[in-house]
Order: sequence, then C-alpha cells, then structure tokens
Amino acid sequence: MTSFTVTVDLVMLTIRQGALHVLLIRRAIPPYQGASALPGGFVLPEEDLGAAAARELAEEAGIAAPGHLEQLASYGAPGRDPRGRVVTVAYLALLPDAPAPTAGSDAAGAEWVPVAALPALAFDHAGILADGVERARAKLEYTPLGAAFCPPEFTIAELRQVYEAVWDTTLDPRNFHRKATSTEGFVEPTGRSTAGERGRPAALYTRGSATVLSPPLLRSR
Repeated sequence: MTSFTVTVDLVMLTIRQGALHVLLIRRAIPPYQGASALPGGFVLPEEDLGAAAARELAEEAGIAAPGHLEQLASYGAPGRDPRGRVVTVAYLALLPDAPAPTAGSDAAGAEWVPVAALPALAFDHAGILADGVERARAKLEYTPLGAAFCPPEFTIAELRQVYEAVWDTTLDPRNFHRKATSTEGFVEPTGRSTAGERGRPAALYTRGSATVLSPPLLRSR
C-alpha cells in the first residue's frame, strides 16, 4: 500500500490598484528555500482540511480566513514534492480590501503580487494558481461571486472594475450596468448613493440573493 501525506495550498485573490493580485509567501526552509510559493502546509493529525487551510493562512501570512473559501482541486502527481509522496488540496478565496500580510511560521516573506507579473513558483504552484484564476474567471460568469471582491456596498462601476481586473479586459460601462442591474438577484439597490466622477451621485448596491446568474455575464472569448 502506498502511503502519502496531505497538504493544503491557498490561492488567495484580491484586487489592488485595479489589477488582480495573488498572495505569495517566500519560503524560509527547504525545499525551494527562498522561492515564492502559495501559502500552505501539512495537515496536522486529526485536523480538518478547511481548518488546516485557515491555520496555514494565519501562520504564514497573518490573515484570517475569508468568508468565501472553497476547495479548488486536489493535486497528487508523483514527484510534485521532493520530500516524498505528497497530495495537496488547494483552496480558492476572493478577498475585498485585503489586508497587508505579515510573514510568520516557515515563511520568510509574504506579499500581494500582480497575477500579470508573477515570479517563478515552487512545486507545481504555477499550475495550481492558473487553475484558481480560471475558476474565479468562470465563476464570475455564472455566479454573483464578483461582489465578493467588493465592500458590502458598492457602485456598479466598482463591480465592473472587478470584472475587468479578473477577466483582464475592458467592458463597456453602459452595457455592463444594464446587464448587472437587470439580472435578477445579482445586485440590490440600497437607496443610497455616493459622489461619483465630477461629483455626480452614483447609486450604491449590495449583493443580491441569487446563487446563479441567469442569464450569465459571459466574457469575450
């Protein structure tokens, strides 16, 4: 019988300065000492996978687990970890207003890095991150998860900027506004507004009750 150990790795995505960023740590110990990697580590005996993910995030980056944390996939190719047969369960999280990370545990550093300007990553983390980004892009088409990148109340322009950052594209403001406000359960008006460009008021919205967008907001292929 083949024995193996289990780890968790986290794809933590946020939007900073209009661009999609991922949380990376700098490894303080071998293997890949000094290399950039996704935060994560070994699951402790009797520890639930989700609890392990939350613990590693707190230990390595000083960040509390967000409200939306979902399993992405499992990765167990032989040789993916030089320490032996290691299977990892990856998690995906989307954070609004992500705090500055504080390195700890076996991380020598932690920072938010633009997805468009990634360094080389340890292990198979480049592939895991690519899968996480694609999952986030797809979920923005069919679910209201884009609002997870926004504060509790947001303008449609702020929501559009989320889609533009995650999809790495430019969207027509009027067309996006029409789709967002006409899709049932996507967003709900709060009745309040804030000052927009040139002092014009911009209506504030909150996330609606829908779990699936119908029709979906499809990105250009």
